[in-house]
Order: sequence, then structure tokens, then C-alpha cells
Amino acid sequence: MRVYLPCTLPALARVVTLGELGPAPLTGYAVTPALVEWYVSGDTEELEYVALTEAARASLRMLAADRADGVQAAARRVVIAAEVPDGSVSAGAELEERARVRLAAAISMADIAAVHVDDLSAVEDVEAAIVALPAADRGDDDARFALDGAEANELLWYATQEIPDLIG
Repeated sequence: MRVYLPCTLPALARVVTLGELGPAPLTGYAVTPALVEWYVSGDTEELEYVALTEAARASLRMLAADRADGVQAAARRVVIAAEVPDGSVSAGAELEERARVRLAAAISMADIAAVHVDDLSAVEDVEAAIVALPAADRGDDDARFALDGAEANELLWYATQEIPDLIG
């Protein structure tokens, strides 16, 4: 099963150093039965894009949490795409978490298929979204617009052999 895991550039560097993303349990996003039922007209590629987008939103929250903890990371959303055995994935039952899954084991570097990362041109939009996130959570429409601005940027695809260039 293809699973999309939210990340940041510093966390991606730790994955490379440790040789795995963990410890488990991990939260990821995937094409779940609930997502398929909700998005009845979509094909697999469209459904995977929905899961990738959900993981990118979670990456934005990780960036905001890092900032709150004093970690200054580049304002670029990161999503790790991994192939994992179906048996190590469990899906949630909540409607608002249609694509959310829990992984019972750490993800090894060998299981990582690709990494999706914001282009440098998205940094300003992502930075604005990080700042606006608390107000957006309180329902502020202007802040929500800032989040939409970050989501308007497509994540770029990187092969696993390109990861050192991303974190270097």
C-alpha cells in the first residue's frame, strides 16, 4: 500500500541518519475504503493526490510545531511516499479523517518510494500559512485564505537518490 507521511526537512535528515522513519506508531495518509466511498468518482491517481494533500497539510502543522519549539526549519512542506505491507496499516473511522492511517512499524529507507517537497518559490506562501494557522483554526477566513495559498503550490517529486541534495 502506498502511504504518504508528513515530514519536514530536518525530520527527513534524521530519517536519512537513522535509516528509518519512526518510532511507530506513525500517522500517514492513504487511499482507504472510507476515502474511496467518499470520493466515488475518482480514480486511484486522484485518490492518491487527496491523500498526498492531506499529508502536506499535516506537514504544515509539523512546521508550525517546530517553530513553536524554536526549531527554525525552511518553510517547505515535505511528504514521504512509502510502500508498506497492508497488514501494518490501520485506517481510522472518523469521517473527517477519511485518508488518515496508523502504521504499526517504522518505515525503513528501503520502503521509501519518493519524497514530495515544496519548490523554493513556495516558501513565502508556506511561511504565511504557518503564521496564519492558529487564526485559521479559530475560523478566520483571511487566515484560511493564507492556508489555501500554500496549498495552491504543487509539491515536487524527488527520487530517493535525490534526498541528500534536499537536506544538504
